[in-house]
Amino acid sequence: MKDCRNYIYLNNAATSWPKPDCVAEAVRQALLSMPEEGNRGGMGAFDVMEAVRKELALWLGVSEPEQIALGCNATWGLNQGILGFPLAPGDWILTTCAEHNAVLRPLYRLQQQGILVKLVHTRPAGQVDVHQWETALQKFHPKLCIFTHASNVTGAVQDAKTLTALAKKYGVRVLLDVSQTLGWIPVELEKWGVDMAAFTGHKYLLGPQGTGGLYVSKELTLTPQLLGGTGIYSNLEDMPEEMPLHLEAGTGNEPAFHGLLAALNWSRSNPLDKRAVATRLETLRQGLLKLGCQVWKLEGETTPVVSFNIPGMSPGEAGYLLRESYDIICRSGLHCAPKLMEDLELKEGTLRFSLSRFTTEKEVENALGAVKDLVENAYGI
Repeated sequence: MKDCRNYIYLNNAATSWPKPDCVAEAVRQALLSMPEEGNRGGMGAFDVMEAVRKELALWLGVSEPEQIALGCNATWGLNQGILGFPLAPGDWILTTCAEHNAVLRPLYRLQQQGILVKLVHTRPAGQVDVHQWETALQKFHPKLCIFTHASNVTGAVQDAKTLTALAKKYGVRVLLDVSQTLGWIPVELEKWGVDMAAFTGHKYLLGPQGTGGLYVSKELTLTPQLLGGTGIYSNLEDMPEEMPLHLEAGTGNEPAFHGLLAALNWSRSNPLDKRAVATRLETLRQGLLKLGCQVWKLEGETTPVVSFNIPGMSPGEAGYLLRESYDIICRSGLHCAPKLMEDLELKEGTLRFSLSRFTTEKEVENALGAVKDLVENAYGI
């Protein structure tokens, strides 16, 4: 087995790596500590879930941490938000072609129940046209709007403030997916008027897998999609009405949330140098263009992602060769965003390099060198 330190890891839009050392240590200490009865698996009297909510409230721009329900990932949060939202047959949901399958598949389920879904097409980089968005709002009168803050394929960031404001203008609730932005781009849910936001802890928040959740405005009540124990109110036949217990059934992944708490504290003490990462990202993008790769051009703010293809080579083949021959971990294929690939007219998807604050100039240089070899091989140079 190869030493993981010899790999170049460029798949941070999927899961960030490496993590700060304190993250693994916090998980380790949580697992070594004896569970206490009241916490259903916690460390002593310390309520890690409450502590995580308080920290996440700062990152999400909300004033009431108890409105944040914690679960295993953003998919959990999106399912709770979509399937638990009050809808009736004939109601419309408005969303975009940039969405992840964690949004699309719950919507397909709702369509089987008579809910109507309208997908707004995107520009070539995956951004929603504001005028098309408002036109759809006027035409379909949806009950709920759902959109991702940033494309996991191209890194294109949506104007969440404007898209939300337009939805609110027509009296529509908004569910925002901040999986690709939280920890990288400032999120201001209350200021923007967002009703719900799904998030994950294992991407740019630098926490472990198995952490995520859903923020729900006090003005909205969802039908829980998971029923079970809450540790208190055990005499009730249904879930407690108060948040976050209303959505938090069963024992949470407390060791992982100890890791997330450590990551959030570490990030506060070690501010992100976005300029340095942006410089490396631009070096990568320009280098790929010079090599003759097809690179998706972005406008405005982006996450540290570059999506590209090598002419004459499928994304799957290129990704395999980068991993097996050059120890470069990246992502290839549809990236769980099939509707965006239809908009981009890419049946096989793209290659995606996604950086983190820990990506070095040398790693960017080596990645470009590897792509250069593949380009030359594709053209038989």
